[in-house]
Amino acid sequence: MRPARTFGYSKTTALSEKALNKQVQAPEEPSAAERIEERAERVKQATSSAVAGAKEAVERAADHVEESLHHATDKAADAATRANAKASEYRERGREAYGEAVDRADEWLEKARDYVREKPVQSVAIALGAGWLLGRILRR
Repeated sequence: MRPARTFGYSKTTALSEKALNKQVQAPEEPSAAERIEERAERVKQATSSAVAGAKEAVERAADHVEESLHHATDKAADAATRANAKASEYRERGREAYGEAVDRADEWLEKARDYVREKPVQSVAIALGAGWLLGRILRR
């Protein structure tokens, strides 16, 4: 028997072509370790993005709180200044009213002294009558 002619092809060449065709047709799928590493990288990027977003939101909130505190402090200082001005105004009014009351009391006292000097008998009679009336009222 004669060997079959292969027209220049050997069996090893045919096998190599088959293996090459398989590689071209179906690329190799990544290994499990590569897939895990790829997914871990995606999770890392998503986490970094979320952290950056949260950090930005916290910074905006802190800026807003700081601005609000400055505004509230300014308002409180302004209110304290106005209250102090009003207190000073009322204190001055009180001093004026006290001064007027003292002046009026001094005037009345001077008028009473003048009356007693001008009419001493009548003054004693009025004082006795007022004392008697006051005594009756307080006894009850």
